[in-house]
Amino acid sequence: MLARKSIIPEEYVLARIAAENLRKPRIRDRPRKARFIAKNGACNLAHKNIREQGRFLQDIFTTLVDLKWRHTLVIFTMSFLCSWLLFAMMWWLVAFAHGDMDASIECAANSTKWTPCVTCVRSFTSAFLFSIEVQVTIGFGGRMMTEECPLAITVLILQNIVGLIINAVMLGCIFMKTAQAHRRAETLIFSRQAVIAVRNGKLCFMFRVGDLRKSMIISASVRIQVVRKTTTPEGEIIPIHQVDIPVDNPIESNNIFLVAPLIICHVIDKRSPLYDISAADLALQDLELIVVLEGVVETTGITTQARTSYIAEEILWGHRFVPIVTEEEGVYAVDYSKFGNTIKVAAPRCSARELDEKPSILIQTLQKSELSHQNSLRKRNSMRRNNSIRRNNSMRRTNSSLIVPKVQFITPEGSQSASET
Repeated sequence: MLARKSIIPEEYVLARIAAENLRKPRIRDRPRKARFIAKNGACNLAHKNIREQGRFLQDIFTTLVDLKWRHTLVIFTMSFLCSWLLFAMMWWLVAFAHGDMDASIECAANSTKWTPCVTCVRSFTSAFLFSIEVQVTIGFGGRMMTEECPLAITVLILQNIVGLIINAVMLGCIFMKTAQAHRRAETLIFSRQAVIAVRNGKLCFMFRVGDLRKSMIISASVRIQVVRKTTTPEGEIIPIHQVDIPVDNPIESNNIFLVAPLIICHVIDKRSPLYDISAADLALQDLELIVVLEGVVETTGITTQARTSYIAEEILWGHRFVPIVTEEEGVYAVDYSKFGNTIKVAAPRCSARELDEKPSILIQTLQKSELSHQNSLRKRNSMRRNNSIRRNNSMRRTNSSLIVPKVQFITPEGSQSASET
């Protein structure tokens, strides 16, 4: 059945649809900025068009360690099966060449009629079972070697060597996968957000790092790098321009004693890439601060590395981390529920360069903060005073409503007597 032709011209319908689409508000999500290091420390980088794939086979052990568990287990399972089948075929050929496939031959090594190379190997199935027994060193007593065939002895030696190599590679790969350094890094945590506030009269970039395990990280060090897209005076575009920034440490090194959560501080001075950035410019900056924590695991002695990054949207200007370490009955306690909590503090909104050129900005900011704090205290005290007055007035009204009125009784003689009821 043919569709009925519309009475309204097609040109008018298209114009009306276009006009309706123009009138509708279009809400587009803000595109998420790509980051090189994810919050969990994974590298957000995809390798494409790699032509020299053979380099991965040259370093086969590292390739096996880097593979996922399911792929590694499939590879080792197939390795064992292929080796068993290969040597089963060799045992079957040895038995077939020696003439051990005759059904009349008895399954005994001390048989006087005929001495086979391997007793009771009369089919490929029995050769496969014997191959498994030889490689995994399990002897059930039904099949055994004899000194009749030197070739069979050579195959036995070869299979034992191949089996030991496969076992050694498998055990080493499984050990390295279970004891990888990034497993220990799962218990090294960073604050979700970083802050910029005033410390010791300087603007500082700060974040918090902590270790959830009691076993410590020995010789722990922290490095901070700023990754941004830059253009050279010659017009060359550098998509990943890395700049190291120093970490404020009284012992003049990056080593830290990570016995409790610490606040890592970077002073924004002339050497810092954040020197010319103000609070208003921070949201417009296309930069990423990568934090790398390295150290030696105390229990295994393996070097581990934990990573995270902070983009402009994750940096809070004018905030400070709340304290989470308290002393309770002679023991220092850490409240990890407040690990990433911050409070708003007084901080100038200008850049560190402007703050160095005009130190009075910091004094004015602190004075305004003190005045606002005093005003808030006055308002709070006045509100408390008013609330107390209202509470007292309400209590007085309640007490006055509970007073019993006096009732006067008039006697027939005209005398009055007052009594309380």
